[in-house]
Amino acid sequence: MNKAVGVLALQGAYQKHIDILGALNIAAQTVRTSHELASCCALIIPGGESTTISLLIQKNSLYDPIKIFAENHPVMGVCAGMIMMATEVDDDRVTPLGLMPFKALRNHYGAQVHSFTTDITMDFDSKGQTFPAIFIRAPGVDKVSSEVQVLARNVNKNRNEAVILKKGQHMALSFHPELTGDTRIHNYWLNNFKQVTPHASIK
Repeated sequence: MNKAVGVLALQGAYQKHIDILGALNIAAQTVRTSHELASCCALIIPGGESTTISLLIQKNSLYDPIKIFAENHPVMGVCAGMIMMATEVDDDRVTPLGLMPFKALRNHYGAQVHSFTTDITMDFDSKGQTFPAIFIRAPGVDKVSSEVQVLARNVNKNRNEAVILKKGQHMALSFHPELTGDTRIHNYWLNNFKQVTPHASIK
């Protein structure tokens, strides 16, 4: 039986990820329970409010199921999702899942009014085309382990900061690729594992 890519739907802009997966002809489903998670081949943890997402993961008894799921299935965390992927967070209100060895810095790029879009270059784009990265209350990263690959950096405005991390089948991003309509990042992540079951072939 074909399995879908799950999108954690406890809080945040999860529908936009479902739309991107639909554009790639990939079956997607919302995840709010461990039973729904068990029927998925991969999981996206979307942006939102990391303290709220952390609380709701605990409230819905999803903390241990997600950690166990991640041992054998790919997980992608975006913005608040990136914070949840970390092993350490600079805010005690967040209990991270510890899926990738780095420290997340909440609101590193400032408040909502400091949101911005900037072009970044991604190591995996063979054509060298830039990506319009949208940063909204975006996290930063620190203490990135040598086990983690940095696939893109924000080098604008005198910065040189990692904004896409990858370890094995897992990815974590500071910004919101789902808001651009550009499918390249989701497509790259999906093509990094073999168990995805699309409606049709991955584009």
